[in-house]
Amino acid sequence: MSEDRPASPGQTITADQIKRWGPAWSRRVGWFLARGVWNTRVVGADRMPRSGRLLVAANHTGIIDGPLLHGVIPRESHMIIKEEMFSGVIGFLMRGAGQIPVDRRNGRAALQTALTLLNEDRLVGVFPEGTRGGGDVKQTKAGIAWLAVRSGAPVLPVAILGTRPAGKKPGHIPGFRSRLVVEFGEPFRAVDPEVGVGRSAITEAMGEIQQQLSTHVHAASERHGVALPKTTEI
Repeated sequence: MSEDRPASPGQTITADQIKRWGPAWSRRVGWFLARGVWNTRVVGADRMPRSGRLLVAANHTGIIDGPLLHGVIPRESHMIIKEEMFSGVIGFLMRGAGQIPVDRRNGRAALQTALTLLNEDRLVGVFPEGTRGGGDVKQTKAGIAWLAVRSGAPVLPVAILGTRPAGKKPGHIPGFRSRLVVEFGEPFRAVDPEVGVGRSAITEAMGEIQQQLSTHVHAASERHGVALPKTTEI
């Protein structure tokens, strides 16, 4: 597939198709949504390294989590997003924004692309739960663990709160000036490099990421008084 022909749902994405310049403009759109459309409080942004490879792991409850996080991260980011979003006008914008489509049935191509970006010392954002759910991070998928092990990138946990209040459906969009919170945690190493890059290292990293992210999300929820939906729906 040539670089000037965008991938469509069901087609393999490669690293050379990702627009490196995309986040330069798209994060400004996310910032406007976070600050202008919604009333988003951002906490701990100073904890994020401003350069170097980095994995950002966030909980996932609402449909706006992706653009919201992309807008408040204080550096350019490439998010791994389900490929169903890469169609029509939205798909055109997502590709231009430099985001990474993933086939949730087989995410190998997206992971390889994300690994290439990390090896360029870029930031890749992941929602380890894989789907919009209760946001309490009871489990995580193996993809982010594989990336952490293979790239050696530190993982920074992020709590996203208020994008789907309890009782609302997963497709809920917060109203104008709704109170939202994004709290960044401290970066950590998911696994000791001496463990290697095999299956045991990935298993260990997956458990560490799940524990660290879950602990951060619950603590942030209590600090800010913003409850999680506590349901897993899609």
